[in-house]
Amino acid sequence: MVSPDQSHFAMLKHGGRTKAASFLSDGCRLSAGALVGFMLVWTIWSSLTPTPTPTPSLPAKTSSPAAPPSPDSPERNFYDDPKLSYALGSKPVRKWDEKRREWLRQHPSLAAGAEHRIFMVTGSQAAPCKNPIGDHLLLKLFKNKVDYCRRHGIDIFYNNVLLQPQMFSFWAKTAAVRAAMLAHPEAEWIWWVDSDAAFTDMDFAPPLHRYKDHNMVVHGWPLLLQERNTWTGINAGVFLIRNCQWALDFIDVWASMGPQSPDYHKWGKTLSSVFKDKIFPESDDQSGLIYLYLKEKEKWGDKIYVEGEYYFEGYWLEIVGTLDNITASYSEIERKVGALRRRHAEKLSEGYATLWEEHLKGAGYGKGSWRRPFITHFTGCQPCSGDHNQMYSGESCFDSMNKALTFADNQVLRNYGFVHPDLHHPSTVNPLPFDYPA
Repeated sequence: MVSPDQSHFAMLKHGGRTKAASFLSDGCRLSAGALVGFMLVWTIWSSLTPTPTPTPSLPAKTSSPAAPPSPDSPERNFYDDPKLSYALGSKPVRKWDEKRREWLRQHPSLAAGAEHRIFMVTGSQAAPCKNPIGDHLLLKLFKNKVDYCRRHGIDIFYNNVLLQPQMFSFWAKTAAVRAAMLAHPEAEWIWWVDSDAAFTDMDFAPPLHRYKDHNMVVHGWPLLLQERNTWTGINAGVFLIRNCQWALDFIDVWASMGPQSPDYHKWGKTLSSVFKDKIFPESDDQSGLIYLYLKEKEKWGDKIYVEGEYYFEGYWLEIVGTLDNITASYSEIERKVGALRRRHAEKLSEGYATLWEEHLKGAGYGKGSWRRPFITHFTGCQPCSGDHNQMYSGESCFDSMNKALTFADNQVLRNYGFVHPDLHHPSTVNPLPFDYPA
């Protein structure tokens, strides 16, 4: 894979995290300080007749096939322990790897394929959005995640309550992820995805084989992190974390920097002193994550994979303007390759995705690529609160969000025989003619 040219973003607002992003190459990062600084200040304070072809064979799945689960085992397991608590800040869970392994032995129907199984967690606030169109946008963003998960056999949990009341805003993810690990011992990976992030490539799946020696995957820029201590070298809004003892321990330590901890204010001062470009005093999840990655490398950092070679999450402002050209590039390939435009059942999407890869080898990854971006993150847009970054208008934010979601929805609707003819008009669809787009 080719590393993306752009490699930096800035983000954060206490109490409602606004994330403003600016992707810069590692080489030119230091020359963009004024722009990044401006973004940070505002962000903080604003809060188809085709030739007959055989159906492609399906690749190894990243999750278990849909099958009715067997009844719970009569044997006792960790769920029978009255001292087990799902709550963040409760008594730590010990020997989780052994307990999970024993549970899988008791449930062989779920043990098959467990090493590649993913469980997704996302969520938003319990109260209605302040922004008049906020709830509509969150619904569309959730639909987008459900569509992706259905196509890849991934289960999903949408949480809209604070499982630990003191862990507000961006810290809320730690409690939800911990609870999901205990609720889903059949899953090897828990995948947190922020509510304002959208899947814009419905075919792509994380290359789990790359992470076999790691327990957490985040998007960021290793070179940037190595050259200077910066709190913007990693984005904590989308991450994979392995369902293991290491992860439970990591979450406990990570969360101890949050507002439920008596050391919250102390951690704010520590993080501000370590990250000179952090210009607000509160301890936040992203700074805490980077601190553990950098300062406790042997214990935590060596097990965290910083993914910068594809859009594990990408900044919307550099992506949305490329979607029309990407659509045209994919359509041109389909006109030449009958097998790609052949109609097929949605359940066979993964097989066709493998077929597509043969024709995307020269597409590249990241900025300048004509490959569909995997995840587009609308950092700084704040669809629920409406408190968007003032470097762009709310209208540009929400129009871009609708365009990206429509781009993704076209990939879904294709299997149902319809298409949005215009990415700017999400409510309009046309039936697809046979052999489209030949």
